[in-house]
Amino acid sequence: MPVLVKVTQNNNEKTAAFGKWYGRVVSTKTMTYQELCKHMSEHNSVYGEDVCLGVANKLQNCMLEQLLEGKKVQFGELGTFYLSVKSTGSQKESDFSLGTNIQGLYLCFAPSRTDVNNLSSKMLKKKAAFMNIKDLIESKAKTSGTPENGGSESNTNPSNGTNSGSGSNTGGNSGTSGTGGDTPGGNPGGDSGDDDDNMN
Repeated sequence: MPVLVKVTQNNNEKTAAFGKWYGRVVSTKTMTYQELCKHMSEHNSVYGEDVCLGVANKLQNCMLEQLLEGKKVQFGELGTFYLSVKSTGSQKESDFSLGTNIQGLYLCFAPSRTDVNNLSSKMLKKKAAFMNIKDLIESKAKTSGTPENGGSESNTNPSNGTNSGSGSNTGGNSGTSGTGGDTPGGNPGGDSGDDDDNMN
């Protein structure tokens, strides 16, 4: 299955991107933790689902422990997890309070850029195959004989103009969690760059 993309129009009149069309990723579903472990056990593995689940639980707990101790954690050739804070500024260094000025702690991820497994945005694009969600819905409609608008995808809000793609940045602030590295954060037309649509 290729990466599904929905093309939506920016309807926010307050932005320079008003009226333009942008693509955003549509997820077919959200795989649960248990489903992932089950998939691991069935994916040419000699270990059962219970073993995969136990190892994954241990790995998850140890990663969080090490992150909260101020370490970055490399996850194989996939990339590196790290923490970043969001804070408000103070006029003087002596006025900065760790309890008051720090407003949030974010879990971030920077994809690998090594020669072995380069997961930068440009390289991921080269590896991926794309399909317009509209073409998929029309294809299913022709096969099943149902109206073309009978898909199960959820509505999106292209007019919000927000993005969610930053890792750590300067000034002590951090964007939303879940991305990092070279992720630009999305299009000015409200494309978040994340899987924020779900067909289910």
